[in-house]
Amino acid sequence: MVSAIVKEIELRQNEALNPLESVYFGGGTPSLLKKKELSLILESINKYYKKKERIEVTLEANPEDVSVENLIDWLELGINRLSIGIQSLKKEDLNWMNRGHSEQDALSSISLALKTGFKNISADLMYGLPGLTKNEWDKHLNLVVNSGITHLSAYCLTLEKGTVLAHKVKTGNTILPEDDQIELQYNALITKLLSAGFEQYEVSNFAYNKMYSHHNSSYWKSINYIGVGPSAHSFSAGYRRWNIANNQVYIRSIKSGSLFHEDEVLSKKDLWNELFLTGFRTRWGVNKKQIVQFGGFSKQESILLQRLIGEGKVREEKSCYVLTSSGFLFADAIAQDFFRLL
Repeated sequence: MVSAIVKEIELRQNEALNPLESVYFGGGTPSLLKKKELSLILESINKYYKKKERIEVTLEANPEDVSVENLIDWLELGINRLSIGIQSLKKEDLNWMNRGHSEQDALSSISLALKTGFKNISADLMYGLPGLTKNEWDKHLNLVVNSGITHLSAYCLTLEKGTVLAHKVKTGNTILPEDDQIELQYNALITKLLSAGFEQYEVSNFAYNKMYSHHNSSYWKSINYIGVGPSAHSFSAGYRRWNIANNQVYIRSIKSGSLFHEDEVLSKKDLWNELFLTGFRTRWGVNKKQIVQFGGFSKQESILLQRLIGEGKVREEKSCYVLTSSGFLFADAIAQDFFRLL
């Protein structure tokens, strides 16, 4: 797999029109890779791509993989940001998620990373989980926010078709919280993070002292990116592609030189819809100049916009339209209201 990824990096060297701003090891469990394997990938990137001087290099890590030995190896390789997948601090949640760590493992991994020399640490948490009470959520937030992290990603549980959880919910064996409970947990999240000095710069992401994720911010700002490996997605203006998902087929395709991805040319309608889908999720909002480039708002869209401003869900700024804190709660629905279907 590593050899195939290294080969793809070489094959796609001409796609990077500008120096790289970030490298992100994610999509799976990259913290299982040994130092030599990570080194091979990074050496290939260094060989074939130009990079900015202060490049962000992130590694997604499970708490149980965060050891002193691994942390030292990651620092030596130039990895300067960790994204630790905590998800929950409740034993019952971790069990049905099939997570391999405990509450103590999660908090210890952050502490150990800080002591070893990492200064930029993100953690993932989930709310809206079955049986998660408001008090338990408050406890999770207090422990994680006060652990020394510089970034938090907090996601509401999404039920995926075909999963064990979806089956349990359908058969009544698991009860999901009501919308009002989820809203209480979301509001508690906002209150806690803001009071602790974090900024909500995206619907689900919070940064301390402007330590945004440069990598994820590129997605929301529609900046070009190259994704390598099975299932990886790539984007450049007006064009998207995604790699084969099956590991073995991906490896064979790379070795044989056959096609290993599918492509899509985005229509003007697609680009307009993505402008609102991504822009309304962030503190940077939807850029007015880009709206003008698409011919501006229709009469119906203008009426909708003014209604949302009047309701306090959208705020007009000099160069953009931004969702307010109350609007963030309905970000996807508001964005869809501006979608053009024809």
